[in-house]
Amino acid sequence: MPPTADIATLTIRPMRDADRDTVIDLIWQSNRHEAGLDPAGQPFAQDRDTEREAATATLESERGEVAEHGGALVVAEEAGAVVGYLCWLVQDADPFVRAEVRGYGYVADLVVTEEQRGRGIGRRLLAEAEALTRRQGLKRLAIGVLCGNDGAIRTYRRFGFKDFALEMLKALD
Repeated sequence: MPPTADIATLTIRPMRDADRDTVIDLIWQSNRHEAGLDPAGQPFAQDRDTEREAATATLESERGEVAEHGGALVVAEEAGAVVGYLCWLVQDADPFVRAEVRGYGYVADLVVTEEQRGRGIGRRLLAEAEALTRRQGLKRLAIGVLCGNDGAIRTYRRFGFKDFALEMLKALD
């Protein structure tokens, strides 16, 4: 296991235009990772588009969501290299949720380069998402994760996330 990230050398900052290709590569890496999840634990992971163009489209979609609804695109940088990416969005729950907690922060995308996983970089990005959520005066932070992505699930639970809802999917012929 790699050593824990050195807080002094890891920088969390807004994504810049110059980071675009590296962030696309990170999203692409994430898509390929999810596509390779055990089909018994996550049979629908195989629907992931593993082409780089899909990662490019994902980043453009996330940029649009941030521009339209609020949020931030953030990177983790170490020794001049981007090693992690976070897309944090401001979202609203459905009207059946009480008005004072309807708005919430949402981690739409979080990926750490495969070589750097296990060092605490993901936790640092989650801490940034929490700080962004608090600065907006929001009371809740949500994140989604595929069943079977056990490493991510462990990280999110250690960070304090609790199971909230179960979404189910049925493939139709």
